[in-house]
Amino acid sequence: MKISSFLRLLPLSGVLLTACTVTQPPAGTGSEDTPQWHAREQQLQKLEHYQTRGSFAYLANDKKVYARFFWQQYSSDNYKLLLLNPLGTTELELFVEPNMIQLTDSDGKKYLSNDPETLIYQLTDMNIPLDNLKSWIIGLPGDANNFQLDANYLLKSVSDRKSGEVWRVNYQGYDTSTIPALPNRLELTQGKNRIKLKMDNWTIQ
Repeated sequence: MKISSFLRLLPLSGVLLTACTVTQPPAGTGSEDTPQWHAREQQLQKLEHYQTRGSFAYLANDKKVYARFFWQQYSSDNYKLLLLNPLGTTELELFVEPNMIQLTDSDGKKYLSNDPETLIYQLTDMNIPLDNLKSWIIGLPGDANNFQLDANYLLKSVSDRKSGEVWRVNYQGYDTSTIPALPNRLELTQGKNRIKLKMDNWTIQ
């Protein structure tokens, strides 16, 4: 089965974004020109080995995708992304390391590319900003210069323009049981496209 066919038919009931207790961002805005933000930024930049899993939703006018995801970061430029069906079977595996990007589909067919965003779009019709997502997923603004912090100096929102497209990220909650605190719910929007991520847990090594 082609990846795009599976994702279009994936039932919502199997991977429904479940409700959970979320630490809501506090009212107020923190300044990025403060020791608090710089200390947190340095903490996050030092994170190289971690993993998270949770629920993934991609919503567009003519496309709705619901899946489980697993993200494992091995180093700053080496990571793996899995999309799983409700039975836990791998339907898409993306492995990124310097000078090699490999995607494996549900049939075990492998694709090589130097551009993971384009490769995923060609195979699934999903526009996913992977270059910045690896920063956004842990609460860093990535290449974006336009961002806001909440009163606890946690990233609250990001706006980033790339190739004429504007991606906006809203952080809807953080897991404060981790050190440093890491996002557990965020939403990305670009035009009429939306990506929702809910992280069930984090493991930091």
